[in-house]
Amino acid sequence: MRSDVIHTLLVANRGEIACRIFRTCRDRGITTVAVYSDADADALHVREADLAVRLPGAAPADTYLRGDLVVAAARAAGADAVHPGYGFLSENAAFAAAVQDAGLVWVGPPVKAIELMASKTRAKELMAGAGVPLLAPVDPATAGPDDLPLLLKAAAGGGGRGMRIVREPDALPGELLAAAAEAASAFGDGEVFAEPYVERGRHVEVQVMADAHGTVWALGTRDCSLQRRHQKVIEEAPAPGLDDGLRTRLHEAAVAAARAVDYRGAGTVEFLVSAEGRPYFLEMNTRLQVEHPVTEAVFGIDLVALQLRVAEGAPLPSPEPPQPSGHAVEARLYAEDPARDWQPQTGALLTLELPEGPGLRLDTGYTGGDTIGVHYDPMIAKVIARAPTRTEAVRLLARALERARVHGPVTNRDLLVRSLRHPDFAAARLDTGFYDRHLADLTAPEAGRDPATAALAATLAEAVRNTQAAGGAGAVRGAGAVRRAEAARGAEAVRGASAGSPAPARFGAWRNVTSQPQRKRYRSEPDGTEHEIAYRTPRTGIPEPHETPGTRVLTATPDRVTLEVDGVTRNFAITAHADRVHVDATDAAYTFTVLPRFTDPAAHTAPGSLLAPMPGTVVRLAEGLAAGVTVEAGQPLIWLEAMKMEHRILAPASGTLTALHAAPGHQVEVGALLAVVQEDPAATPVPVPVPEETA
Repeated sequence: MRSDVIHTLLVANRGEIACRIFRTCRDRGITTVAVYSDADADALHVREADLAVRLPGAAPADTYLRGDLVVAAARAAGADAVHPGYGFLSENAAFAAAVQDAGLVWVGPPVKAIELMASKTRAKELMAGAGVPLLAPVDPATAGPDDLPLLLKAAAGGGGRGMRIVREPDALPGELLAAAAEAASAFGDGEVFAEPYVERGRHVEVQVMADAHGTVWALGTRDCSLQRRHQKVIEEAPAPGLDDGLRTRLHEAAVAAARAVDYRGAGTVEFLVSAEGRPYFLEMNTRLQVEHPVTEAVFGIDLVALQLRVAEGAPLPSPEPPQPSGHAVEARLYAEDPARDWQPQTGALLTLELPEGPGLRLDTGYTGGDTIGVHYDPMIAKVIARAPTRTEAVRLLARALERARVHGPVTNRDLLVRSLRHPDFAAARLDTGFYDRHLADLTAPEAGRDPATAALAATLAEAVRNTQAAGGAGAVRGAGAVRRAEAARGAEAVRGASAGSPAPARFGAWRNVTSQPQRKRYRSEPDGTEHEIAYRTPRTGIPEPHETPGTRVLTATPDRVTLEVDGVTRNFAITAHADRVHVDATDAAYTFTVLPRFTDPAAHTAPGSLLAPMPGTVVRLAEGLAAGVTVEAGQPLIWLEAMKMEHRILAPASGTLTALHAAPGHQVEVGALLAVVQEDPAATPVPVPVPEETA
C-alpha cells in the first residue's frame, strides 16, 4: 500500500509557478522534478529543479498539455506525487485521475470536484442548489434588446478566451460564432453561454482551503478588478471598501460552494460584485491562483505547504484560519505593449533586477539572460508588496517597480506604476472597466519623464566609452573636478614663474578651439519619439553637452552619468546592448534605439503592407480571402495566435488585396509580410485601430 508521505514531487508546469512550488519543496526537504519542452530546455524552472524530464516538442499541445507524457515523466524520475500548478492541466479531471491511477499522490482537489466545476454552466446549476447567489442565465437564441448588454463566456475555460461583451442586437450572432470558435480552439469545447453584463462590476474572490477531515477555511477576500482582456493585472488582499456584512456573505458563499463539491486543497471562488454591493457567483477555480501570494502575505501562511499537507492526508493546523494582518498588493509584470493593444513581446530579457527589502517579494520564472519566447504566456514576474496599510503597500509596490531594471522586450512596467498611483486606484474606486476608461491617459507620454535628458546621459556615456577605447581610462570628472584641476595647474604655473622658469606663451586673444559638436540620434521605445543630442569632447577629454542650457556634467563613466539639471543632481545608470541603450534613472526608465545618421531606404515597406506585429501562428483567414479580392477598411483579414492570445490583422484601407503570403498553420516572425492591400483612391477613408487582441 502506497504511503501518502511525499518524498519526490513533479510539477506539471513551467516558469514562475514551478519555481514557486520548488521553493516550498526545498524548505520541506522534498526532491523536485521539472518537465520541460524543447523551447524551455534552459528555463529557470529546469535549472532550479533537482531532476528534469524532457517533453519533446515546443507547442503546449505537444508538451505540457500531454498528460500521458507528464505521468510517464513522473514514473521515470521516481516521483511519488504531482502538483499541477495553474493553467495547462491543473483543472483537467482526466489528468488528475491518470495521476492517481498511476499510484501517485495528486496535489489537488478530488477528481469529482474538478468535474463538477469544469463546466461553468453545470457549476452554476450546482451553486444555485447550494444557495450561492447567481446572475440569471440568458438564452442567446431568444435574447432581445432588453437583455443587453450580454457577456458571452466559454463554458469549459477561462482567462478571457471565448469571452465577448455584446451591446448591439445585430452583433450577437457573429459574436456567438467567434466566441464558440475561440473556445473550441482553446479548450476543445465550443460551448458558450450568456449572462447579463454588469457595468462597473468588481471582481472579488475568496481563497478557500479544505482538508479531508471536514475543515474548510475562507481565507479572506481579494480584489482582482484591474484587468485587460478579462485577464488580471493587479490584485490585492483584502478587497478594499467592502462592508462587514458583504465580506461575511462572500465568505459563507465560498464555504458553501466548497462543501457542495466535497472540496479538498486550495481553491478560489470568484464573484462579481455590482456597484450596489450585490455579489454574484462567477466560477470556482479548482487550483492555486496566480494571485495567491497576496493572501499568503496577509495571513502569514504558505498555501503550497498547506496543499502538500492536505495531499498527504493531514488535517489543517486548526479548525479556524489564522487572523489576517496588513494589506498586500501584487502586480503582474508582462512582456507586452499596453499602448499598442497589449501586443505580447518576445526576445532576450537582458536584465531583470528588482529592489529587495522588507515587505517585497518577487516570484518569477526568468533571470537576466533568459529569452521570452512565443509559445507561452508573456508574464515575466509577479511583484508583491505587503505593509500595515493599503496606502503603504501600494506606495511600496509602485516604488519597487519604478526602481526595477528590466531590459529587453517592452513591458507593462510603466503602466503598472501609473495604475498604482492613479487617483481612482488610490481611492479604491475599482471595477473591471478601469482600463477601458483610463488606458489612453495611462499610456500617454508622462509629463514628469525627461527622455531628452536621459538620451543626453546615454550620449555622454558613449562618448566616455569611445574615449577609453582610444586610450583613456577611469571616470571622466565633471565641472567641479575640472575647476579644481585648472586651479591646480594655474598654481603650478605661478610657482614655475617665480622659480625662474619661462612663463606660458600667450598669443593675444587667440586660443585653441574645442572640437566641433557631434550629434547622435535616438528613438525612444516604444513610443517612437526621436531625439538628436549634440555634444562636444574638448581637449580635456571631458564630454560636454551642446545646446543644452541649464545642464552640467558632474561625472561620467561608460555605465553611469551624473548630471546637474536646473540645479538638481540626477543619476543615470547606462546599459548598452548592440543598438539598444537602457537608461535607468531613480524615478523612471528609458530605452533608446541608436539611429544611423542616414535613413536606410531598404527599411521601408510598400504602402498597404500588413506585417506581423509579433511572432506567432496564423490560425485562420477571412472567408474567401485571396489575392484579387476587394476588402474594406477595418475588415479582419488574418487571425494570428501568439502567447495564448488571438490577434486580428485588419485591412488598413479599402481596396484590393494584391498579395497574400499567410496561410493557416504558418509560423511567422515579427515583421513578416502577411499581405498587401492596394488602396482604392475613390474609397472613403475610414480610421482603423491597431490590430486587436480578441482574447
